[in-house]
Amino acid sequence: MKTFNELKAELLQNPEVQAEYERLRPEFELAKTIITARAAQGLTQAELAARMETSQSYIARLESGRVLPSMKTWLRLAAATGTRAKITLEPLVER
Repeated sequence: MKTFNELKAELLQNPEVQAEYERLRPEFELAKTIITARAAQGLTQAELAARMETSQSYIARLESGRVLPSMKTWLRLAAATGTRAKITLEPLVER
């Protein structure tokens, strides 16, 4: 049986899969950032939702990457997790 990392490496050999993976990378990095900030505060999704005056299901959608937060929501997330919102644009790396 293959491990997740072995399967991922195998799938990423396909150029079409690689391209889609790269296209979705920013959304999943954003979701990971939200999860990390919540976990660092020891909050459940429900507790974070209560601090933000929203629903637990909305937090779950943000953390899954299915929903992208607006700037207003991003700032509320930062306040609710005791963090500072930071947005950057970085130069593309030439390949």
